[in-house]
Amino acid sequence: MLESVTYVRKAEVPILGINTGRLGFLAINSRDDMEAAITALVEGQYRLDTRSLLRLTSSPKLFGDINFALNDFTIMKKDTSAMITVHVFVDGQLLNSYWADGIIVSTPTGSTGYSLSCGGPLVYPESESFIITPVSPHNLGTRPIVLSDKSEITFQIEGRSKKYLVSLDSRFETIDESVKLKIKKEKFHVKLVQLPGQHYFHTLRQKLNWGLDIRN
Repeated sequence: MLESVTYVRKAEVPILGINTGRLGFLAINSRDDMEAAITALVEGQYRLDTRSLLRLTSSPKLFGDINFALNDFTIMKKDTSAMITVHVFVDGQLLNSYWADGIIVSTPTGSTGYSLSCGGPLVYPESESFIITPVSPHNLGTRPIVLSDKSEITFQIEGRSKKYLVSLDSRFETIDESVKLKIKKEKFHVKLVQLPGQHYFHTLRQKLNWGLDIRN
């Protein structure tokens, strides 16, 4: 699904996800239901779920012309076990200096991805927000925060290694602390095909086993 987005880009061609793996928050149609899903698509029995993306602007330029992400942007330590310090600014104002293994900036879609596994909140896809989630922060008082996606987020990085990993969804590059990084909301969107009976809340209940109890 994430790779498909890099091909579709601003054309906004609708994407229908077939889950051939395990959890699959984006690819919610199972292989067993694939024929029925395609039939519903051909017959026009679907609606489009519009999802926002984030965009990375950097100097020097990173990731070529695929400098956007549906799920998340991360800054992580590299080549050392020591923590790094990431100073995060929102619209020019210092938010926090994170002492951690790294940080995640996710879209509402990405809130069910890496951010969730690091203690981030679930965020409804239409919430128009960014979520900043630290990865293994040193200060236990440091918690994820939800911001407006109209915000502009910039970063300064410090650490012993002097080399860091940055990612957009599953794509990685190595940088040093001189690289300037800025996150904003992307201008185009991703259109996901939703078939009859499908809804974000249903997906959460199904994937996270909400309401299930082995005692019942």
